[in-house]
Amino acid sequence: MNLSPLPDGFEGTRDALHQIAFFAMAPARYQAEGRMGLQAAPGGFGTPSFGDRVLRAEGDTLVSEESDRVATQTITTIRSAAEFFGVEYEVDWYSGFHGPPSPVDPDALLEVDDAAARALGHWFDFGTEVLGRLASRAVPEDDASQVTLWPEHFDPAIEMGHADEGRRASYGASPGDETHRHPYLYVSSWQEIDRSRAYWNDLSFNGASLGFAELAAADDPVEAGVAFLLDGYRVLHSA
Repeated sequence: MNLSPLPDGFEGTRDALHQIAFFAMAPARYQAEGRMGLQAAPGGFGTPSFGDRVLRAEGDTLVSEESDRVATQTITTIRSAAEFFGVEYEVDWYSGFHGPPSPVDPDALLEVDDAAARALGHWFDFGTEVLGRLASRAVPEDDASQVTLWPEHFDPAIEMGHADEGRRASYGASPGDETHRHPYLYVSSWQEIDRSRAYWNDLSFNGASLGFAELAAADDPVEAGVAFLLDGYRVLHSA
């Protein structure tokens, strides 16, 4: 799976779709079944099936599938997206988040570029593949979690490693954030790390990152990503 150059408008589209994921899509699933995790989907991201429903963002379009009915709506505002998914817009729809996105005007028009949205979906698909391969290397005592696209941080991630031995970490595929313009893979340790080790190269959080440009330049970006994450796993297990 290759990584093509990111299209113009990627950052703004990413931030707009983060608002959709967090304030519209995830609350709809949470209201229905008390779960909020999302996943990569063709052209973007969506919910797993809950009841007989699947909700998606595909390019610049919202999709709601229910039984044999499919409804679509071009993305306009967050409030409109929430209503399309069957919920009212709420800022504080769940109290247990750490670092959720700051809300924007729910009635402001969102700028979502279709090509950039599909590039975001490709990144989520890429990250899911990398994390799935990483999890397949886990041993039972690692207690590896399922790959889940969490709405507050807007990234596919897993948790893996023995917590009681100080080896558990979050492994993920961020689409970029305030301190990283472009997407990156990361290892975020749950315990204190030894910054004298060269692997721990990211000072914006408790861990290490590998950026989009380095991954895209690799002969096999997926294997390069898996190798980077496995290096973090091995560093934690050699501490």
